[in-house]
Amino acid sequence: MKMKFAAICSITALIASAAVSCGSTVQKAGQNPVQNSTSASTVTTEVSGDTVKTDPVRTTDAAVKPTDAAEQIMRGNIYDDKGVLLMSSHRENGREVRSAAPEHKIPMANLLWDMSEGFDLTFDKLLRTPNPTPADGDEKIGQSIKLTVDSAAQDAIYEYMQAQNIQGAVVVMRTDGSIMAEVSYPSYDPDDYYGKSTDEDLAWGTYGNKAFQNAEPGSVFKIMSEIIADKHGVYSQYDDGTWDFGGTPIVNWDHDTNPNYPVPDRSLYSAFINSSNIFFAKTFDQIGADAVLSDLDEHFSFGKNIDCDFGTLHNNIEIYCDDDLRRTAFGQSYVLTCPIYIAAMTNDAIHGSMARPFVLKEIVDTNDSSHKLADGSKSGDIVCSIPEQCREGIRNCMAGVGSDIGVYPPAGYQFYGKTGTAETWMGDFLYITGCICAPSDDLSTVHNDYSNYDGSYVVTMQIRNGPEHGFSFASESAWLYQGIVNTIFS
Repeated sequence: MKMKFAAICSITALIASAAVSCGSTVQKAGQNPVQNSTSASTVTTEVSGDTVKTDPVRTTDAAVKPTDAAEQIMRGNIYDDKGVLLMSSHRENGREVRSAAPEHKIPMANLLWDMSEGFDLTFDKLLRTPNPTPADGDEKIGQSIKLTVDSAAQDAIYEYMQAQNIQGAVVVMRTDGSIMAEVSYPSYDPDDYYGKSTDEDLAWGTYGNKAFQNAEPGSVFKIMSEIIADKHGVYSQYDDGTWDFGGTPIVNWDHDTNPNYPVPDRSLYSAFINSSNIFFAKTFDQIGADAVLSDLDEHFSFGKNIDCDFGTLHNNIEIYCDDDLRRTAFGQSYVLTCPIYIAAMTNDAIHGSMARPFVLKEIVDTNDSSHKLADGSKSGDIVCSIPEQCREGIRNCMAGVGSDIGVYPPAGYQFYGKTGTAETWMGDFLYITGCICAPSDDLSTVHNDYSNYDGSYVVTMQIRNGPEHGFSFASESAWLYQGIVNTIFS
């Protein structure tokens, strides 16, 4: 009999109600991971070695920041990867006014603004480091930063999500780990919130950045489960669509409609293509919790923090009994992660290694965004890798899913994908994640030269309002995912 134990790694999001039959106590989780954690009343920022307390509700084009620190270094500008201006500052009556470019401010509000705990807050210290030369005659202005985000792609995806009423998130990541788009719908107009009391809704609620919020991943977790099964040589299981082991049964999504059950010799490939919960639950039960947790840690950094320039990715996994272990295999029980991590994990599966996600491309001169002052975050920084002998298997499996669900990449590109339907405390979340690989991509490693990027993309879509579209399963949303792919390549 397997030892039952608790393995608790970073409880970081509102924990979902999990269907468990082992009598464990669900622990109340804290807030979702965000770029920087702040109190409800003040934000503490290090400015030139002095601690300055400021109101967390930052200014917009409509008003100025209520501070008496007239001589404080103003924040520099934020640009996208091509030098398009996104955020800037100027002084009004001796005070800092923070402004967003009108055409980008709503699609990027929950990504940039400090009242959403966005990049303006994350990179506050960098932005307040004095610029080498005065800008517009002002010596009290900081240097600027250039992001990896493509504002044209960010805006276009947001408009597509708005037009299609896709409530959720889309992450587009280049295979060096740089984030090209990090879109969360719905967003908000920052001008509407200046001077008003705000709560967690802007940072974590309706308007929060859903790409960075944790929830159950559902069957996209099976990307990792397939690799663990392959590593341990588990290639066949008996699958009758329902596994009743004396508690709450585990069932496959098609257990009521598929006339072909039982499948006495379900292969690993078939289990992945058909998203069999039974196969992977039995596999984790067979391998055991210690080995599963060790593999998740070693090959996916799942269950420990991944420090990124925009904040820390916290994945949660808790195993209190055998039933938790079985349900973990298909991304339920106490498993929590976010779309940014799912994108990084997808990159890990296809290219064999996980590149650390990042958004800081360069530090630049506020007078001239083409003048680089310093490098940003490291491109192609490897966090972990999967076993060499397991790489071909997962690629074949994800290529099969890509063909089955009907997502069509541009000519010459190859699509590798996985779908997942997750039961969360907020309802079912639908996921499609995949890698769209350029013809020149040999898949031998992640890429580590941002300037010579080869054109492959990882795209992760999360839909939180599936019933409004009539969707019961993630595979039914493939046409919406196709629209995102078309938007990226247009």
